[in-house]
Amino acid sequence: MDAETLKTGTTTVGIRTKDGVILASERRATMGNIIAHSHVQKVFRISDNIGMTIAGLVGDAQLMVRYLQSEVALYAMKRGAPMSVGAAATLVSNIIRQGFYLGLIVGGFDPKGGHIYSIDGAGGCIEDEYVSVGSGSLFALGVLEGKYKEGMTEDEGVDLAISALNSAIRRDSASGDGMLISVINKKGTREISEEAIRTRVAELGFKYPN
Repeated sequence: MDAETLKTGTTTVGIRTKDGVILASERRATMGNIIAHSHVQKVFRISDNIGMTIAGLVGDAQLMVRYLQSEVALYAMKRGAPMSVGAAATLVSNIIRQGFYLGLIVGGFDPKGGHIYSIDGAGGCIEDEYVSVGSGSLFALGVLEGKYKEGMTEDEGVDLAISALNSAIRRDSASGDGMLISVINKKGTREISEEAIRTRVAELGFKYPN
C-alpha cells in the first residue's frame, strides 16, 4: 500500500445504551506522517435507523458508504420496512471481502433494540456491547473496558464515547481535531452538535479540540 495514500488514521467508537446506540469518531485524516485534513466525516447516517463509522482508506470508505446507503434504501422500498441492523452488518461484511481496506462499525436500532457490530477487513462481523476500531482503538478500549456498564443512559453513553476518544486522541498521532457523535434510537438518528460536544468535553475536564 502506498505510504502517501489518504487514510482516516482514526479512532471510532460504538456503544450500546439502554435505549439505542452511540456512534462516534475523531476527525483527522493522514497521508503518511502528514495531517492531510482536520474535518473528515467518519460517522455516517445510512438510514433513519442505521449508521456506520469508518477507518481506513478514504476512497474505499466513501464508496462503501454510498453502496450501503443505496442498498438499504432499495431494501426498504421493496419490503416496505427498514433493514435490520444485523442484515446491514452482514451485507457490509460480505462486500468488504472484495478488497476494501477498511475497519467499520455498523450500529443502529430495530425492533429487537440497539445493536453494535464491528467489521474487519477480512469480513469478520461481531456484535458486542461496545467496540472501537482504528489506529487509536487500543487506547479507547482501555476506557471502554473500565467504564462501560450495561443499561447506560444516552447521556452516560455520550460521556463515555467522549472519554474514550479523548484517551485515543492524546496518545495516537493519527487521531485528533475534534469529534463527531451520533445517537440512534427508536426516534431515528440524531447528531450531537459541535457546541454541545464542546460543552460536554469541558464538563468532563478535557481540552477540545486536541
